[in-house]
Parts: sequence; C-alpha cells; structure tokens
Amino acid sequence: MKDAIFLSASVPDPKRGPDYAATADSVSIGAAVSALVHVTLGRRPLVWGGHPAITPMIWVVAQDIGVDYGRWVRLYQSSHFEDDFPEDNESFRNVTYTKDVDHDRKKSLSLMRERMFSEHTFKAAVFVGGMGGIIKEYELFRHYQPGATVLPVVSTGGATRKLAKRIGPLPAKLTKELDYVALFHEMLGVSVREERFKRPEDQPPNTEDRFWQPPT
Repeated sequence: MKDAIFLSASVPDPKRGPDYAATADSVSIGAAVSALVHVTLGRRPLVWGGHPAITPMIWVVAQDIGVDYGRWVRLYQSSHFEDDFPEDNESFRNVTYTKDVDHDRKKSLSLMRERMFSEHTFKAAVFVGGMGGIIKEYELFRHYQPGATVLPVVSTGGATRKLAKRIGPLPAKLTKELDYVALFHEMLGVSVREERFKRPEDQPPNTEDRFWQPPT
C-alpha cells in the first residue's frame, strides 16, 4: 500500500499500566479512532496492529461507509494473541497474521511491527492513547518510515502524552483541538471535498480529480 496511514492506539489497562490509565481519556480515544476512520476510509489506506479494544471501534464506523474494506485496510495480528482475537478481525477480510515467535510476547510483537512498517509506504502515523507499545511503535515507525508525518493526539492522554513530550514542540492543534474530524482532515491533508472510492484502484492518482463535483 502507498500513502498509507498507520494507527497506533489502545485504551490503557489500569492493572497493566496504571500511570498511563491515569491520564487517558477513553471517550477521547474512541472519538479520535472513529474520526480517523471517518476521514480516511475510502480515501487513504489504513493500517493498524489488532488491539481487542480498538478493532471493534473501527468496525462500528466502517460498517456505515460503502467501500470494499478488504482493499482499503490492512489489519496485522500476532498469532501469539490468538486466544484474544476480537471477532471483528475477520469482518475486514484483510488480516495479516504474523508468527508466534518462541511463544514470547516481546519477540512476537517485534516481528509483527517490523512487517507492518516494512511492507507499506506510509504518509503518516497517528498515535492515540495507549501504553508502552505506543512508544515502541513510534521508534520502529521512525526507523522504517523516516519521511512520514507523526501525529500524536495529545488530548487522548496515556502514552501519547508522554510521546508528545519526547518529540518536542508540536502544532497547538494536536494538543488542544477536540474536533478530531477537522483535525485529521487538516493534518493528514485529506480534503473534505474528496470522494470515497470503493477500491483504491478506482481512485484517480491526481488529488483534484477526486473532488466531488456538482451534477451538471
């Protein structure tokens, strides 16, 4: 996939990551994920690593958008977590299952992330909420995709807030803007005039040719 958008997101678990959970806003996390799907689906390829709290959020929005999900999205899931796969995985019809490496969580996640970031050309990465995995995905994403834009949505809290401090000065909108639909349209360069296309191959290569035109 070219010009793909990567989503790194999760809702922090208070037991596994109490420090991250303390600053996370689950409502904002859900709103940001939903907004990203609304802005990108049928306009830009979307890639994410399957998370049991995030994939169902994406599916709820995706059902209402009349495109071929299997052509626009790519969901990666490590077989190490097979017992916890959300049922919504198969709904997208485009899931890449990576190997369970030595039954080791860390090794298995590393393999999954390396494949995600090496198998596509990304335009941007969006970081929402999350725990320590957010930081690891940022580091690996930067390694494989050094020219891509990085957008930590600071208002969602969690590890994304920590990541923002690490990155340094950011546009104020990433910290203060709560209209996530408007935020992603602007920061990802996706015009509100762009039509959605059923399949990527139906989308004109010239951006202006994708714009909605009034009937004549």
